[in-house]
Amino acid sequence: MTELIGITVWVALYFKWATHTAFVAQRVKLAPVMKKIRQGLVPLALIAAGFAPSTQAHSMPGPVVPGSNVEERGVIREVPHDGISLDEAVRMAEAQYRARVVRTDVQDEDGRKVYVLKLLSDGGRVITVRIDAATGRMR
Repeated sequence: MTELIGITVWVALYFKWATHTAFVAQRVKLAPVMKKIRQGLVPLALIAAGFAPSTQAHSMPGPVVPGSNVEERGVIREVPHDGISLDEAVRMAEAQYRARVVRTDVQDEDGRKVYVLKLLSDGGRVITVRIDAATGRMR
């Protein structure tokens, strides 16, 4: 509706500017024509503004009848999230232990995905870290 009002204001300003041009001779000839155009535009703009709420109401979702093939719109469905990726697990482990990951493995433990990472520290020490892929918890 604000777009319609903006267009109406723009048109009205345009016609006002057009009637106040520097060419006085043209203005005298155009004045009656412009007056008739303005008299026709104002009612049209008011009619269009009157229909705006009904067009908006048609775009609003209504009740969904059980058994119909209409999907409910605007409903936020929970999207399954796998947790963290292997790349994120590697970054977390390297930051935590200040070591470099040299080997990765993905295992299934009791139906849960677990990342098994082998890290090598600067001192030559090997560290094995297990990260739960769903929660990101390190063990």
